[in-house]
Amino acid sequence: MSSTFRSLSNPNYRLWFGSAAISNIGAWLQRTAQDWIVIAELSDKNASAVGLVVFLQFAPQILLLPITGWTADRMDRRKLLFITQSLMATLALILGLLVLSGHVVLWQVCACAFALGCVAAFDAPARHAFVSDIVSEKELSNAVGLNSVAFNSARLVGPAIAGVLIALIGTGWVFMINVLSFIPLLISLQVFKKRLPAVVADNSKVAPDMAKFLDGFRYIWQHREMAIILMMSFLICSLGMNFSVYLSAMTVHVFQGHADQYGFLISMMAIGSISGAMVTASRRSSPSFRFMIYVAAMFAVSCFLVSISTSFLAFAALLILLGLSLQLFTTSTASYMQVATEKRYRGRVMAVVLATALGSTALGAPLVGWVADVLGARWAIGMGSFSGIAAALLGFWFLRRQTKAELKNTML
Repeated sequence: MSSTFRSLSNPNYRLWFGSAAISNIGAWLQRTAQDWIVIAELSDKNASAVGLVVFLQFAPQILLLPITGWTADRMDRRKLLFITQSLMATLALILGLLVLSGHVVLWQVCACAFALGCVAAFDAPARHAFVSDIVSEKELSNAVGLNSVAFNSARLVGPAIAGVLIALIGTGWVFMINVLSFIPLLISLQVFKKRLPAVVADNSKVAPDMAKFLDGFRYIWQHREMAIILMMSFLICSLGMNFSVYLSAMTVHVFQGHADQYGFLISMMAIGSISGAMVTASRRSSPSFRFMIYVAAMFAVSCFLVSISTSFLAFAALLILLGLSLQLFTTSTASYMQVATEKRYRGRVMAVVLATALGSTALGAPLVGWVADVLGARWAIGMGSFSGIAAALLGFWFLRRQTKAELKNTML
């Protein structure tokens, strides 16, 4: 256990971990409330509408990719995070006021989701790369795993709390509570102003060019194993990460449930996600390529089992396995990419990694929503099996090709 939480011995990381955990809980409160108000109140139980909102929220990860990673490497990350977190709090406040006014409509939620996505596109790579500014290289892999533990612990607690709060006080006040959750992180970023050493960032006035923008892509392409992992991530995240679409559809159409049941299902999936993050954090070395192939296959099996489960309790229990496999893959990908990348390129590489994961989620969301409306929510989940199988086969093909090449070189 001491090795699992070894990064917390760093006082700067303890401050970051605690404040980010509170902010993450608030983010899951808002996301649960946003998904529920769309499918239950603004769209007549239409899963495609949830898919549209998810698309708008995550599409900027792809649209703004040329500049988000470059910005994370050029700017003082602490200042950049303070700006993005302040803007996110403002957007949560706007959405909360719209809902409390009683005149909120779907297009307003879509507009807020898109604006939030634009801000998050800059926030995400800076947030991931900022961890390397406050921990040592030896602590980095563990810190990445613990970040996932905090994020998924929030996913366990946040939706469950949101489901109860929506029933008691309504979605508008849930958005307002999220506004308050930003305060600890904003204070922490101000404390870091005095604690952290001078920033080693390129703040020159030289105008950015496309060559700099493409450094993240170029770096990944030069390391073919990283490129294959990125393709596997695209396949799995495009369908498997859209749990807000297929779980909300399962809740209202299959189980005829309400917000508390929806929050419960997300929380059950988060139990598996926390377990996956803990496994990654407890590892003393970066996950191997072969390990990620196994996890992709595990994801395919878990999607299939979830899609065919009949009772609510069996469905909920199997979501733990799905959350475990999905988190093992995504956290291992982030850990592998960070450790394998030179520090000066991490912002740009992580921007590509995050844009692939979240951008593919955005691209897949309308398809998952359409399948849920036309063929049924179970088919929307079952599609994840096909994406997992495809990812595992791609990884196995590359590994076999690499093994043959190594044998050939040895014989020569």
